[in-house]
Amino acid sequence: MLRQCLAIARREFFFMWRDKSLRYILLAGPLLGLLIFYATYSPQVLKNIPAAIVDLDHSRAGQELIKNIQAAENLKITAYPGSYDELEELIKKGEVIAGVVIPEDYGKEVSLSRQARVEMIVDGSNMIYATNTTSAMLSVTRTLSAQTGVKVLVARGIQPTQARAAYQPVEFREEAWFNPTLNYAYFVVLALALNVWQQCCTLAACMNITGETGARSWYQIKALGLSRLRLFFSKSAAQIITFMVIALPVFFLAFVVCKLPLRCGFAVFLLFNLAFVIALHSVGTLASSLAREAVNATRFGMIIALPSFLLSGYSWPLEAMPPYLRFIAQILPQTWYFQGLNFLTFKDPGWAFMSQFFLAFLIIAAVCYGTAAIIVARRT
Repeated sequence: MLRQCLAIARREFFFMWRDKSLRYILLAGPLLGLLIFYATYSPQVLKNIPAAIVDLDHSRAGQELIKNIQAAENLKITAYPGSYDELEELIKKGEVIAGVVIPEDYGKEVSLSRQARVEMIVDGSNMIYATNTTSAMLSVTRTLSAQTGVKVLVARGIQPTQARAAYQPVEFREEAWFNPTLNYAYFVVLALALNVWQQCCTLAACMNITGETGARSWYQIKALGLSRLRLFFSKSAAQIITFMVIALPVFFLAFVVCKLPLRCGFAVFLLFNLAFVIALHSVGTLASSLAREAVNATRFGMIIALPSFLLSGYSWPLEAMPPYLRFIAQILPQTWYFQGLNFLTFKDPGWAFMSQFFLAFLIIAAVCYGTAAIIVARRT
């Protein structure tokens, strides 16, 4: 029995290797994805955001505000339009992402210790730019507002130290945990590369049954009286091993070469990926059992693999999704995988917490493999 299973597994390895298109997709897809994503996000933090300043006041206070904005860490002032309309045109053309409009009475209002209004405009059509630009702008305005408030109190005869203490009696200290530098590459590069990997694996798994029953060799296998359970168990084992092997170079590049974070032990991380691969393969096997032809199996695989990352809650929180979408997302192994991936790479919460992810993979695999076995038994 063992010899027969090994022979079937060797046959499956040979078939997967002989299929050039499948071989190139499985080997090159995830690696190429990791390299492209790492190169794309290698700056780690969005810097030199193009911005413009419209100074309608031309006062000393306005010039001081301009200097503060110019000194902002991630902003780059590239234009000084003379009017609001000129700024609007620059933003429409995409030449600048943000703009600051200093009103005509800004210096007067500041000198009279009155509330002055400065308009900040951000191009919201690009959410990444908009979020980072708003953060950079707010850091400037908070600092300048505090400095202006202290100057007003000092002008009224209060000592500078007392003025600073009175203006800001509570000191708020910001501290980012698990990703202190808010490195965007740490958050997104590995996840995007593994998304390519899981898509390739899903497409391959969707051929597990259809690729066999739709071939002429299926009649020979039936004539030999070979157990269907033994056949598909051996084929599945070969495919799962292949999926894990092609992930190893991705992990090496990610954690050793690119120095992406991994807080848990590598053995735990491999075990987590193995559990996911089994669950993912079961979903592909179920899709393969439902398809009558190889083309339909591939279509099913695309329908499952492509939206799974968006539904996983990695790029958009699950809590913000409608209830019916959350229900669909929790059925997919990709949701549990990418959620768990974030915990293992950044936090390592321990086995007591991660056991729910392994249990989810086990349930998904049992349901999908069991359903696929029933469908194949009835059909053949």
